[in-house]
Amino acid sequence: MKQPAVRLVRLGRVPYAELLALQDRWLRRLQAEPGPQALSGTEAGALLLCEPAGPVYTAGLRGGLTPEETVRLRALGAEVRATGRGGLATFHGPGQLLCHPVLDLRRLGLRLRTHVAALEACAVRLCELQGLQGARSRPPPYTGVWLDERKICAIVCEQALDDPETIEIHFSHSTERCLEAREREESAVESTSPPMV
Repeated sequence: MKQPAVRLVRLGRVPYAELLALQDRWLRRLQAEPGPQALSGTEAGALLLCEPAGPVYTAGLRGGLTPEETVRLRALGAEVRATGRGGLATFHGPGQLLCHPVLDLRRLGLRLRTHVAALEACAVRLCELQGLQGARSRPPPYTGVWLDERKICAIVCEQALDDPETIEIHFSHSTERCLEAREREESAVESTSPPMV
């Protein structure tokens, strides 16, 4: 049997609300045809790649922003959104690469923890390719990638309530933090925006 494909969608620079709407459309599409044989067995979801058009702070279920901080951030022009994911507050902004897989892991024959570990390994390898030696993941329950004591990659899981096996994973790699680390190593990081699709 042929392995289901994951569609790569390059969005370029987009407003955060547009990205969330596209994620929701993909999630509904996966939920409309549940099971390993859905979508004729040929598609397991999408990988949405983009750069945020403006500064956005998302607050997870554990909070992370006080009401005063929220007011201050909005006064500075940032968008602040509550989300249904775990974790605390996360910054999304220009200069970051956001990778949002919206996948039905059943169709790919994957378990969530295995998939998260593979994303972490991918992020570590990306850092190595950019000359950032020493990037590493931490053992569970932590997710993400650290360079020294600084978290440079966040991986956040959000499970759809009406379909417990359809998973969205938000992967945010901060190019700004990589640039700071590279500058310490007296190197430069080059980045390009993906074309709009």
